[in-house]
Amino acid sequence: CLSNTDTCTRGGSTLLGYIGIDTIIEQMRKKTMKTGFDFNIMVVGNSGLGKSTLVNTLFKSQVSRRSAGWARDEKIPKTVEVKAVSHVLEEGGVKMKLTVIDTPGFGDQINNDNCWEPISKYINEQYEKFLKEEVNITRKKRIPDTRVHCCLYFISPTGHSLRQLDVEFMKRLSHSVNIIPVIAKADTMTIEERQEFKQRVRKELEMGGIEFYPQKEFDEDMEDKNDNDKIREAMPFAVVGSDKEYQVNGKRVLGRKTQWGIVEVENPNHCEFAQLRDFLIRSHLQDLKEVTHNIHYESYRAKRLNENGGLHPISCNDTQESNL
Repeated sequence: CLSNTDTCTRGGSTLLGYIGIDTIIEQMRKKTMKTGFDFNIMVVGNSGLGKSTLVNTLFKSQVSRRSAGWARDEKIPKTVEVKAVSHVLEEGGVKMKLTVIDTPGFGDQINNDNCWEPISKYINEQYEKFLKEEVNITRKKRIPDTRVHCCLYFISPTGHSLRQLDVEFMKRLSHSVNIIPVIAKADTMTIEERQEFKQRVRKELEMGGIEFYPQKEFDEDMEDKNDNDKIREAMPFAVVGSDKEYQVNGKRVLGRKTQWGIVEVENPNHCEFAQLRDFLIRSHLQDLKEVTHNIHYESYRAKRLNENGGLHPISCNDTQESNL
């Protein structure tokens, strides 16, 4: 409606004046601002790929494991550990409880057989926790959400091809979590090398039958499909992270200093960090949460309730550690 006195026509029905249906958006916004929301992001990849730095750069704050007092020279664990650190971030009156789930030790051993199992177990345990709350007779008004909404999978910038471990991990976990592959430390490659590597990785993922987020089958309409096709064609994003600022042309920029000059993290001509951030936070954050709830969690829930003989409270001793 243009004003409160206009006559509005929607789908053949004529509204003889202003009703106020459009205020639902503002009502939802106010409610979200009061309650805040959860976002849980997991980072997976070899040590030394800048996972902590990239997450700090994405959220412009010290949210990764380094800020939780873990030593930088901490020994690599003999098996994969899963460590979660939570922070409350606030911007424009909106509160977000951000949990960063790190996986030290992933891919760092001589024998990396089954090193995805602790990660898969952690993801399933969060679904189990949510399910137990959901099927309780007296359940909480707002169930705490610890489910992993997004897994950033860091690919080494070798310029050659994916390791068998990369393929195996993404194949096994792509049906239980939203995987977003990224090429780490992209400033170690030239623009041409980067483009060739991106194409090679996309081809290998396709040949392996690996669907990363946003999955084609979840596109809701043509507009959605067109937007997501552009994103899929640009992935995996080749990124650089840095929490250091430098002066460039009189402006303070986040960057990495090299002997040739400053690699500007947020400059789209230098790397694809800005594209990743916009996609992850500014356009698809809510969708990541919805796909987690409506697709991945629902498939876990259906499997568990079938095993359990129907919809009734699950005993606290009943645990589920199998991989989906």
